[in-house]
Amino acid sequence: MPKTITIKKSVYDELKGFKKENESFSDLLDRLVKSQSKKEILTSLRGSTEFEDKEKLLKEIEKKRWEKRN
Repeated sequence: MPKTITIKKSVYDELKGFKKENESFSDLLDRLVKSQSKKEILTSLRGSTEFEDKEKLLKEIEKKRWEKRN
């Protein structure tokens, strides 16, 4: 099901430069996301989000990691 997203004109223009001929923006975004490892994506997003309770978040992450390992 299609979804509508809103991006700044400057981001649109930059993405348009990456788009191949006859490639849709959906295909472009899919290609860009798949071209990076999840670690690279997370690293590129570092600092773009503020957390109210960082310590609580880190404890939850650690808890989930231990749950997956056991």
